[in-house]
Amino acid sequence: MTKQPEDWLDDVPDNNDEEDEEIIWVSKSEIKRDAEELKRLGAELVELGKNSLDKIPLDEQLRDAIELAQRIKKEGRRRQLQLIGKMLRSRDEDPIRQALDKLKNRHNQQVALFHKLEILRDRLIEQGDDAVAEVFNLYPHADRQQLRSMIRNAQKEKAANKPPKSARLIFQYLRELAEA
Repeated sequence: MTKQPEDWLDDVPDNNDEEDEEIIWVSKSEIKRDAEELKRLGAELVELGKNSLDKIPLDEQLRDAIELAQRIKKEGRRRQLQLIGKMLRSRDEDPIRQALDKLKNRHNQQVALFHKLEILRDRLIEQGDDAVAEVFNLYPHADRQQLRSMIRNAQKEKAANKPPKSARLIFQYLRELAEA
């Protein structure tokens, strides 16, 4: 059976279809950079603890690979990280990155809060009752008598060059107030 002259037109590609689809070329270097970035993401996931890992949306296969990488040492770990990077290429990594960023941000906020509370504690020990008003501005539900007692004990310990037990207690109390 031979083709009729009108049939051969069906085999010729339609130029309109090619114009509609725009081909995006990605360089080999860009592909490698993306793969390296996913491998770094996988390494970050491997470094997380079990509780933190539970908060990240991972499918069972990827989670098993991460848990295996946490148990492996040396060269096997490197190869497992390569595998995790490869697995991440076929998945949507945006939810994973968002959850990881949320964990990091929470950690950074907690560190900043601890620094702020340490400065406040040191000011309480140095200035005594003058700085207590600042604590009550921040935390109106604080116990004035308990706080003043801890400050006096911390000042005595500092004067006698004893270990700063009361200073630690003040920090714990301020942390409890901040979390409440």
